[in-house]
Amino acid sequence: MSLTNPIAALFGKSPFKPLQQHMRIVMECVGEVPALFQALIDDDQEQLGELKNRIFIKEGEADAVRADMCDHLPRSLLLAVDRQDLLELLAMQDAIADTAQDIAGLLVERRMEVPAGMAEPLMRLVARCVDTCALAHSIVEELDQLLETGFRGREAERVQAMVVELGHMESDTDVMGMDLARALFAEEDNHKPVSVMFWYQLIQWVGTLADYAERVGETLRLLIARR
Repeated sequence: MSLTNPIAALFGKSPFKPLQQHMRIVMECVGEVPALFQALIDDDQEQLGELKNRIFIKEGEADAVRADMCDHLPRSLLLAVDRQDLLELLAMQDAIADTAQDIAGLLVERRMEVPAGMAEPLMRLVARCVDTCALAHSIVEELDQLLETGFRGREAERVQAMVVELGHMESDTDVMGMDLARALFAEEDNHKPVSVMFWYQLIQWVGTLADYAERVGETLRLLIARR
C-alpha cells in the first residue's frame, strides 16, 4: 500500500487547498484572541493561561502545515499561478498566527492590568481586527472559484470588492489603535513607564493582525491584476 503525503494529495486537487487549510487554522488561532483579552479584563489568570495554550497549539499546527506545504509545493504550479504568489500569501497568513501567539505570550508572561477607561475601546479594537482577519479568510476561500473563472469576470470583480472592503476595515483599525494609544498616553503619569511601553506594544500588535490580513487581500488583488 502506497503512502501519500496529505499536503501533496491536496495539491493534486487544487493548488489552493493547502493554503485554505492553513488559513482555517490561522483563524482558529485568531478566534481565541477576543476571549483572551476578556480574561485579561476579568483578571482571570487561569482562563488566560488556558487560552494562551490553545493559541500556541494552533499556531504550531499552522507552522506544521506551512512547512509541509513549502516542502511539497510543486514547480508545475507555475502553469496555473505564480509559485511566489502562493508563498507570499502563505507568509502573510502565517504572520497573523505568529502575532496572535506574540500577544498571548505577552499577556501571560507579564502581568498586565488594563488602564482605566481602556477596556471597552480595547475590546472594540480587538473585535474589529479579528473581523478583518475573518474577511481575509473569506477571500482566501474564494481562490478555487477564481481559478475556475480564470481570475476574470464577476468572481474576480466580487473578490476585488471584498479586498476594497478589507482595506476600509484595516483603516478603521488604524484609527481605533491611534485613539487607544492617545488614551493610554493621557494616563501615562498614573502608570509605570515600563507598563505604558508594554501596553503600547500590545496595541501595536493587535493592529498588526489587521495589517497582515490586509496584505493577504493586497497580494490577491495583485494576483488578479496580473492575469
